[in-house]
Formats: sequence, structure tokens, C-alpha cells
Amino acid sequence: MTRDSLLRWLERGLLGVGLALAAWCAAVLVEARFHSQLPIPASGAPLKVTQTVILPGEGGGTPRVEGPALSGRVEGRPAPSAGTLIGRLDAPTVKMSATVLEGSDDGTLSRGAGHIEDTPFPGEAGNVGIAGHRDTVFRPLRHIQVGDPLELKTADRLFKYKISKTIIVGPDDVYVLDPTEKPTLTLVTCYPFDFIGHAPKRFIVQAQLVSDEAGPTTTSR
Repeated sequence: MTRDSLLRWLERGLLGVGLALAAWCAAVLVEARFHSQLPIPASGAPLKVTQTVILPGEGGGTPRVEGPALSGRVEGRPAPSAGTLIGRLDAPTVKMSATVLEGSDDGTLSRGAGHIEDTPFPGEAGNVGIAGHRDTVFRPLRHIQVGDPLELKTADRLFKYKISKTIIVGPDDVYVLDPTEKPTLTLVTCYPFDFIGHAPKRFIVQAQLVSDEAGPTTTSR
């Protein structure tokens, strides 16, 4: 095989690898976009993913917890299964909208943002944790600023937050998910945003609850 033939084969091989990677990235983005546009069903309405979480204080369920709690979770309430639809997270200033599902495993995060296990749900006391991939649903967070609003919509409530700080930490700095006295929302994604491969750090967005109000009830289609 001549040098020119070898270079042609190498060129074709690299082109094939590039096309395969582009197709994979496109498939990931399309799937994430599809799940970001899922409607939030009314409380108790069935959803193909699994079902909608009934948050405390909704539909005559468990009353809201007032004041600080060690775990932030309502005692005795079973945790929903992975993939359960929690709601939708919006950051209007950076045009981000992401469906929030239960769990932070790879399968769940490939479809949207994920509620971090063992952290409170919206409406419970403490620090609500939500994770997302930096190259899909949480990519707009690279432009987020302190003071920007965040909205978390559930089946029949709207939680409005205001960003209080953004920090960069190591992957083992789980203190950012520690319980808090005030209702807090913590978003977690990898950092740097443009890093190729497994990013070495984590970008953290923390926001404080501003208001909690009844939201418009939507129906699934």
C-alpha cells in the first residue's frame, strides 16, 4: 500500500468516525429536546415515563414542612421510582427549559435534568438538588448570573427562586447539597462547559425561594 493510499484510507476512516460522533450527538440532543417539551400532567394523571410526583400540600396530601429539617424529606413518604416526572425547570434569562425527572443516573440524565436522590422535593424544607448535563439541558447555565430568576413548575404549583450564588467546586464537594434552613434550590453540572471528556469540576448554582404559589393545572396529551 502506497503512502497516498494509506492517507486516503485514514482520511475516510476519520471522516466516518466524525460522522458517527455527529449522529450520536444529534440523537442525544433530539432526545433531550423531546423530554424538555413533555407536558406536566395534573396530579395523579398517568405518564409514560412513570407517574407524576404528588408534592406535599398538593391535592390534600401530606402538609408542607415548616422550618429546618435534617433530611428535608417528609418522613414516611416513599421515594418515587427513577424516571418519575417531577416538573419543569425554567431559567428565562438564558432561555433554558428542562424537564425534571426523578434520579441522577445516566439513563435519567440522558433524557432531561434529574432530581438528586435523598434531597428534598419542592415544597419540603431544605435544599432541593437537581443535576443536568453541561452539554445538553444545562448548557445555558454557562451564562447564568446572580440575581437571575429560576422557576420550578410542578403539576399544580409554581416555585419561584432567585439565584444567590454560583460557585465552582470539586466532584467530591457534596457539602453544596447539605440541608439548609431556608428553602434552597441547588443545580449541579460538570465544568468547564467546553471541556472534552470527563470534566474535572462541578458548576453549582444556588437559589433561594422567593414565592410558592398555585400554578395552572395542565393536562397530558
